Amino acid sequence: MRILHVITSLRTGGAERLMLDLLPRLKEKGQDVELCVFDGTRTQFYEKMEKAGVPINTLQIGGNVYNPLNIIRLLRVIRKGKFDIVHTHLTAPQFFTAIVSLFHKINLITTEHCTSNRRRNWSWFKPFDRWMYSKYQYIISISPATTENLLKSIIIKRPVLTIYNGINIQKFADSQPISRKTLAITEDCKLITMVAAFRHEKDQDTVIKAVQFLPEPYNVIFVGDGIRRPLCEKLAKDLHVDKRVKFLGIRSDVERILKTTDVVVLSSHIEGFGLAAVEGMAAGKPVIASNVPGLAEVVNGAGLLFTPSDEKDLADKILAITTDDNIQKQITENCHIRALQYDIDIMVNNYLLIYKQNYKPRTNTTA
Repeated sequence: MRILHVITSLRTGGAERLMLDLLPRLKEKGQDVELCVFDGTRTQFYEKMEKAGVPINTLQIGGNVYNPLNIIRLLRVIRKGKFDIVHTHLTAPQFFTAIVSLFHKINLITTEHCTSNRRRNWSWFKPFDRWMYSKYQYIISISPATTENLLKSIIIKRPVLTIYNGINIQKFADSQPISRKTLAITEDCKLITMVAAFRHEKDQDTVIKAVQFLPEPYNVIFVGDGIRRPLCEKLAKDLHVDKRVKFLGIRSDVERILKTTDVVVLSSHIEGFGLAAVEGMAAGKPVIASNVPGLAEVVNGAGLLFTPSDEKDLADKILAITTDDNIQKQITENCHIRALQYDIDIMVNNYLLIYKQNYKPRTNTTA
């Protein structure tokens, strides 16, 4: 099959990570896979995708991804590629690809990555959402909470199937710790790590505030970048904890950093799944996460959950793990067992099954 995945960009994020993990493996299994990005700004993910040999079609560099010209550009890519299946991710690709289907007959699949989004709060937009989803043969969500919230928000007559995101468990389990000296962290400190883009859906602020309730040996490092990073850096300075909070930006050695840390935290306002939490579990670390839909399903019963936006509760959970060896050992073991449920091969095989069910021979018919 010739399969085209369409996404906004290859910046850091769960959906973007899915592309990097999924597409090369589909190619290894004999599928003819390509990627289309609305914004082709070069990133580490972009370069890794190129090295994996997956062709990338770029509609523009930078700018507004909702540019109507992207409808025409996307139509050209799809017509030229003669794809059997087009699989979209995130709002702009979902909506623009649905419009393209009015002019070119294509088999469409989409994946929902969040339990909520801004457009669902706009009652006037619901008819457009219903129309958009009606153009897709299958809708895939990354967690039961994502499925539930989608169906609560919009009446959808298409099948909605849950396929959990997956990671390369062995890669994180076998990685070697990075030297703490390279992170400017002393060997005797307790290290807390959060890996996430600095987006409005994430909540690095609560982690920074929690440092006030932790003893001096405790340090926090953030891996990731985004529009809210300057605000978080300012918050750390305003609270006088900036010497204990480090911002590493985007890194290519996340698995080694996770191996070095003592506790992995994922603090979010909204989370469809929580891939970074699974990565922490796979690295053999105890995980603490916000008790929000999607993320709670992944972590509950393995790691610990804290009340969203409650820095004191988060600090208490961190201290509970790091001051009691028995608790830390038990949570770490539970997290390792839970991570095995999200192995990348399970995810890839589930996607392949959907593709085969949805596959129809190509036609050159114009709608």
